[in-house]
Amino acid sequence: MKHFTVLLACVLAVLSAQSQSGKKLYPLTDTQHLEALNVAVQAGVLKQQRSVKVTDIDREADTELRIAKLEKSYFHNGTIEVELAGQPMKNASEGARGFVGIAFRIDSSNAGFECFYLRPTNGRAADQVRRNHSAQYISYPEFPWYKLRKDFPEKYESYVDLEVGIWTKIKIEVQGNTAKLFVHNANQPTLIVSDLKHGADAKGSIGLWIGPGTEAYFRNLVITKKINSSVFHTNATGRYNQYPKICNTIK
Repeated sequence: MKHFTVLLACVLAVLSAQSQSGKKLYPLTDTQHLEALNVAVQAGVLKQQRSVKVTDIDREADTELRIAKLEKSYFHNGTIEVELAGQPMKNASEGARGFVGIAFRIDSSNAGFECFYLRPTNGRAADQVRRNHSAQYISYPEFPWYKLRKDFPEKYESYVDLEVGIWTKIKIEVQGNTAKLFVHNANQPTLIVSDLKHGADAKGSIGLWIGPGTEAYFRNLVITKKINSSVFHTNATGRYNQYPKICNTIK
C-alpha cells in the first residue's frame, strides 16, 4: 500500500509539473478565450496581418485595468513573446501615446498584476525627455506610472526606438522577483525590473494591456512556462532528471 501511495504521488507530481511547463502558441486571430476588462475586443487586420484588436471603451476612466485577459493562461515564471502595435484612437486626447503592452501574473479577482508597456508616439519624438519614457513598468494597483516616476525617477522606464502603428516584437522574461523586457529581438533588455512589486511568489493570468485612448493590435502570443524546480531536480551533469525526487524512493 505504501509503494502504491508513493507511486501515485510521483505520477501526480510529474503530471502537475508538465502542465505548468512547456511552450504554447496563441495566434490571436479571433477573440476566443479572451475576457474583456474595460476594453472592446474584436478580430482585426493590421498591415495585412490577422490579429486581435483591443480598444479603449472609456477614455476618461481613472484605471490601469484595461485588459483582454487570456483564459487558462496561469503563469508564474518563464517567457512571454508577442507582436503588437499601438496608436492613439481618433479624437484621443493630446496625452494619448498609443500605450500597448502585456500584463502578467494577473490575480484571479483582477485586483493586481505586473505590466510592461510601450508608448509608441514617444519613440521618435523630438523631445528627448519623451523618448526616455518609451518603455514602462507598472504594478497594479499600488504603483501606477506617475507614482513610480515621482518616487523612483528613471528606474522603471527607458528609451527604445518605436513607430506608431507598426508591428513590434517584444519578449518578457520573468523569474521570481525579476522581469526583463526585450524589444525588436534584441539580445539585451530594454528594461530590467529586479523588484516586482507583487513579489516572487505571485502567479496568475496573462493579458493584452492597453492604456487610455489606445487602439492596439496583437498577434502570435507565445507563452513558455518554466519547469517547477521544486518538483524536478538536477543530476550531476546539471540537467533535469525525468522524475521528481519522490520517485527515487520506489524500489
